[in-house]
Amino acid sequence: MYKQTVIVKLDVGLHARPAAYFVREAGRFSSEIHVIKGTAKVNAKSIMGVMSLAVSKGTEITIEATGRDEQEAVERLIGIVRGEN
Repeated sequence: MYKQTVIVKLDVGLHARPAAYFVREAGRFSSEIHVIKGTAKVNAKSIMGVMSLAVSKGTEITIEATGRDEQEAVERLIGIVRGEN
């Protein structure tokens, strides 16, 4: 397992378009990927799961992955929530 914690820098957080982009990118990886906010943990490949977290700018989240491309997956998704695309 590989995981990192990050502060969301996107102006609109992980809502609507950014969430859809995040989920689409997560789907490119074979690893199992989760987003954790507080005590809630959701599948990063599920738009409903990611949207249910209501992640706004300045929120701390953890992204964790398990699988053969786990590190690449986490680093890519961390870049998205930091606004680095």
